[in-house]
Amino acid sequence: MPETALLLQMLVLLMVIGAFAGVLAGLLGVGGGIVLVPAFYYTFQTLGYDGAQLMQMCLATSLATIIVTSIRSVLSHHRKGAVDWDILRAWAPGIVLGAVGGMLVAAGLRSNTLTAIFGILGIVVGLYMGFGRAHWQIAPQMPGGLVRAVLSPVLGFLSVLMGIGGGSFGVPLMSLYGRPIHRAVATAAGFGLLIAVPSVSGFLFLEIAPETRPPLTVGAVNLVAFGVVIAMTLLTAPLGVRLAHAMDPKPLKRVFAVFLTLIALNMLRKAAGW
Repeated sequence: MPETALLLQMLVLLMVIGAFAGVLAGLLGVGGGIVLVPAFYYTFQTLGYDGAQLMQMCLATSLATIIVTSIRSVLSHHRKGAVDWDILRAWAPGIVLGAVGGMLVAAGLRSNTLTAIFGILGIVVGLYMGFGRAHWQIAPQMPGGLVRAVLSPVLGFLSVLMGIGGGSFGVPLMSLYGRPIHRAVATAAGFGLLIAVPSVSGFLFLEIAPETRPPLTVGAVNLVAFGVVIAMTLLTAPLGVRLAHAMDPKPLKRVFAVFLTLIALNMLRKAAGW
């Protein structure tokens, strides 16, 4: 086992990461998971838990935190009247179906494959955040019918494969279909809950080899990382929501896009064994 000093360093790191993720969830609408997954990956790997199911633990633990942070974020946005409940109700069945499918696929893949998927999708999200424009629009209203039936499960499926909530894909999607950015961010917090609850329910029953999992791991969810991150995000997510309604997050979003792209490239490097 790692020395006590190393464990304390990891604890401090997780506290900082949790605080950062909570602000991002409310401020930028990207979802804390896009930071938490690589953070958990490096943390668990440093502690020596680098097995074939490392990424499953990272995804599952990240999604578990999203259950709590999404509830807090939705309630905060709802008090400001920003959540579009009609969109949530209409998109819920497809998102839940896609989330369940994503969990089943993720459970059967090797850690390196999931790491590569995270890297590729992370680059896509980073490029959109860096180069996307608010005036880009496909249509003035959210789609229904066949288009919604296809897009909603795809959103849930890809989000689970990255261990993220609804922000990274949901916010751009709603913006492209004419939703104001603040309503898109608020509604995407609800997407996160629809994604996280069914997927985590499945991950709790995933068998991880005892020698490759950190202590206090139930299924693929590590309770230590979950508890530390939740404690911090509960404190900082409301701050992110207030900042989102009080300032223009565009400059910060571009900086974060570069940061995310670098993280995604590094995950691809690790997946390739370099």
